[in-house]
Amino acid sequence: MPAHLLVVDRRADVKWAKDGLPVISARDYIAHPEQAPRGARVLNLSRSYRYLGTGYYVSLLAEARGERVIPSVRTILDLSQKTFYRAQLAEVEEALRKAIKRMDHPPEASFNLTLFFGHADDARFQDIARTIFDLFRCPLLKVQVRLKDGWTVHALEPLSLADLRPDQEPLFQAALDAYTRTSWREPTAKAPPRYTLAILHNAKEELPPSSPRALQKFVKAGESLGIAVELIEKKDYARLAEFDALFIRETTNLDHHTYRFAKKAAAEGMPVIDDPNSILKCTNKVYLAELLRANRIPAPKTVIFDKRGLATLDQEIPYPIVLKIPDGSFSRGVFKVQTRSELDATAQSLFEQSDVILAQEFMYTEFDWRVGVLNRQPIYVCQYLMAKKHWQIVKHGGNGRAEQGSSRTLAVEEAPREVIETAVKAAGLIGDGLYGVDVKQNERGVFVIEINDNPSIDLGVEDAKLKDGLYRLIMGEFLRRLESRPRKPGSGA
Repeated sequence: MPAHLLVVDRRADVKWAKDGLPVISARDYIAHPEQAPRGARVLNLSRSYRYLGTGYYVSLLAEARGERVIPSVRTILDLSQKTFYRAQLAEVEEALRKAIKRMDHPPEASFNLTLFFGHADDARFQDIARTIFDLFRCPLLKVQVRLKDGWTVHALEPLSLADLRPDQEPLFQAALDAYTRTSWREPTAKAPPRYTLAILHNAKEELPPSSPRALQKFVKAGESLGIAVELIEKKDYARLAEFDALFIRETTNLDHHTYRFAKKAAAEGMPVIDDPNSILKCTNKVYLAELLRANRIPAPKTVIFDKRGLATLDQEIPYPIVLKIPDGSFSRGVFKVQTRSELDATAQSLFEQSDVILAQEFMYTEFDWRVGVLNRQPIYVCQYLMAKKHWQIVKHGGNGRAEQGSSRTLAVEEAPREVIETAVKAAGLIGDGLYGVDVKQNERGVFVIEINDNPSIDLGVEDAKLKDGLYRLIMGEFLRRLESRPRKPGSGA
């Protein structure tokens, strides 16, 4: 059984010693992965799991390194907003009400429960604690239970070791001992329904992944396969469960309604592209860099660093250096610096948005390869040329307008084999969804720059070779997923 590893902000946070349970600081875990035992099950006890904070990156990089971790990034995001976890509490609240009704001396007012690895500080609610831990694998969790027109779970809040009262520390230690000796079953997935599809889009988006005309191509392709397709917007969130599948054609981000749509669709058992895991993994460049490194996928020399690593960065990567904010898209949040003063100024600005940022060696090429991959198969290949007098394919002007370079589209069999094989292998690390893999090719070889969820599919560019066949191919994948799922009870043929 793999060893467990305790990750804390400061070693002083751990007030006891336990044989066979190594402890490492969050900073060392992020910056020095060689110090952590390989294959360890990571227990992330950082003081905060805020988005793009140190605790968040501990879980993110653990997953990129192929290690099991609690809380997972998905759990961190689920617990960050009530809108994410509220829908999953219905069964918990029903069980809570039944448990209280059976008690000889039930609580008479609102109260809080503290959970330690799924063990409650009030033994009467142990079954409830186990159910909540199965849904949200968080080491320490406060459950706020309120009495107002019946018993409800008002809120869930991750806790840290610093939040424990002295009388709770023995309970935590006992729960930690029990957890490191056993494993928990995974929650069961819900079965999906079938046969209508919603396309989420934003008619006002400046650089949408598909234009209105391309969206109509998807509608017609779906109809030709017997799938009723409807365009929906952010305001239609409450209607999502009316559909059988979801296709997101709006630029995705984690702190955004696109991720909430994907989460809800997945929770409903609906086939969804982009799925929550793909959004989670692809929207963070730090995760992608670590994932590529861990799986030996060729990429530009990359350094993940925090404020203390800034001083020696230019000793590891020569100028010009490309700096990237973790969750930028369409060339936003990407900067090229030529000097030490530019490096310091740009990095300090980016540190206001993220505790950790990414630096890469600059590779000049006339174009980037873009390989579209669907369900682990290449479906289109483009050459995206750099914007005029610019080093990126998209140039964002000071007036808020964006200028894009031109493009060329090739049949998959016309592109270099090494480019295709590398792109497909990289996309496979994310999943079986729809991805656009950006690749640079020079005299040194082929290098993966990014793996994008929600890639552009537009008229005259990505569809230049397959024409309507590209839209039919993507809709056909939805049909395959729908037909491979169990049918609704009583749905007939």
